Amino acid sequence: MNERTAMIGFGRSVFPLWGGKAVIVTAVPQAINAARELVRAETAAMDAACSRFRPDSELTRVNAAAGEPVQVSGLFAEVVSAALRAAAATDGDVDPTCGAGLEAIGYDRDIELLWEDDAHPAARIIVHEYIPAPGWQTIGWNPGTRTLRVPPGCRLDFGAVAKALTADRAAESVTRRLGCGVLVSLGGDIATAGPAPDQGWRIRVTDDHRAPADTPGQTITLPGGAALATSSTTVRHWQGQTGTLHHVLDPRTGRPAQSCWRTVTVTAATCVDANTAATAALIRSHDAVPWLAAQSLPARLVRHDGTVHTVAGWPEEEKVQAGA
Repeated sequence: MNERTAMIGFGRSVFPLWGGKAVIVTAVPQAINAARELVRAETAAMDAACSRFRPDSELTRVNAAAGEPVQVSGLFAEVVSAALRAAAATDGDVDPTCGAGLEAIGYDRDIELLWEDDAHPAARIIVHEYIPAPGWQTIGWNPGTRTLRVPPGCRLDFGAVAKALTADRAAESVTRRLGCGVLVSLGGDIATAGPAPDQGWRIRVTDDHRAPADTPGQTITLPGGAALATSSTTVRHWQGQTGTLHHVLDPRTGRPAQSCWRTVTVTAATCVDANTAATAALIRSHDAVPWLAAQSLPARLVRHDGTVHTVAGWPEEEKVQAGA
């Protein structure tokens, strides 16, 4: 998904982040430098807390202590609570206990390193087994004392929930500290806060947020305070010895989800809610449409042949307005 706004009267900053890019747009141009620093602080804090690829992260410490109770930081506790809410809301489709399954299919390093291996067939991943998730219900969590216990052998991965929560936190921080409207996109997951431009935030929805402006997709308008997230099997993928692998796992099997959709985009009140629904919709495949409709979540679903299906008031392709 691309963020495309008319830049007259706006501040804009872009920097690389987590295998993609971060985009910050402020309704007040003079606020952009301070906004960028606030967003960078939020992303740095979340990386230190929840990166699976950092030996010094809090998540690495928690995973190493599997089987024993661990007291965690306030930020980590917020992520745990968000991940468990997402799991409960999706009947386990979005499950934080998929870490071992992701490692088993080769996602054990930064995505850029996996993409580098794609150029060398001998380095491609051999999957010896698929590891189903132990299940979110196996986690022992006391939010009052911030005490966490995961079962022996379980490895947590907060993945997109942590990224979406960072977008929500960053947008709220900018508006609270600077008093201006802001759009924060982290890897294409968007949160907004504060007063929006008169016509709303114009956004180009595509499979890949890094794609050029003329990439096939749809331009919509997101109102202030709304959020949008895209989940796709076409971006974070790599080559295994037996074919293409991607990062959206079916927790019940440990296999990359075999979905009829290649991309799902959802609007919701928060980026965490939007991301949770988009990811679950990919995993639910044909059952995604009635599930999204029942929750009144506007969504755009794209089949592998490019056919687009919309749900719950998402605009037709020729329109540009979207509610959240």
